[in-house]
Amino acid sequence: MANARDGLSPKAAEISANPVNLSDPLISLRDIQKSYRNNGTQINVLDHLSVDIFSGDTIAIVGESGIGKSTFLHVLGTLDQPDAGIFLYNQKDVFRFDKKKLANFRNATLGFVFQFHYLLPEFTAFENVVMPGLIQGLSKADMREPAESLLVRVGLKNRMRHRVRELSGGEQQRVALARALVMKPKLLLADEPTGNLDQKNSHQVHELLFELNNEHHMTIITVTHNMKLAGYMKRQMTLVEGKLVEIA
Repeated sequence: MANARDGLSPKAAEISANPVNLSDPLISLRDIQKSYRNNGTQINVLDHLSVDIFSGDTIAIVGESGIGKSTFLHVLGTLDQPDAGIFLYNQKDVFRFDKKKLANFRNATLGFVFQFHYLLPEFTAFENVVMPGLIQGLSKADMREPAESLLVRVGLKNRMRHRVRELSGGEQQRVALARALVMKPKLLLADEPTGNLDQKNSHQVHELLFELNNEHHMTIITVTHNMKLAGYMKRQMTLVEGKLVEIA
């Protein structure tokens, strides 16, 4: 039976538990390599990339298009397997997990916000936001309060019962953010989270992200061209020849 108190099923809670010292990195990537072939030519996107990420870090990955920012985010989100290298989460080698354990890790630990929202258009905003909890075995009643609370916080109090296809692009972006946050993930990965938002709603999303970082010690990694958002992050990085480089 799901554990409604903490919002996680027993399996999910086991995977997301943090048994190590918080002074240790939450994530260690070592010698990550990822390449693609284009018309017979190998393109090295990530080349012996190594980085330590600590619990509660806020990191902006900036830089021009095509340098590998989204590829890095997809590897970090376990959506794309690297050609070589090690990904340690709480000192456990994530890419050695079997398929089921990796899926449980992803659902219990990670929140995703992508440029393309991947929302279910035939469902309402509320129904989309509760979906991660239903997948983990929680009931709609368990999920009602956290889902409605987040939809209010992203400015959709009067739109939560509207179907996704009835929402604007900016409203859909905020639904996707609420869905990513509803299970209080340890790590939020966001690809241009304010890309479709006006200045007012961008500011509202920025405030929400940093409130959640403070409230839950949530680690946030975002790919962004929004230098105002990047400037609020504790760390700013870019990719140079397939390696992450700190720029602030």
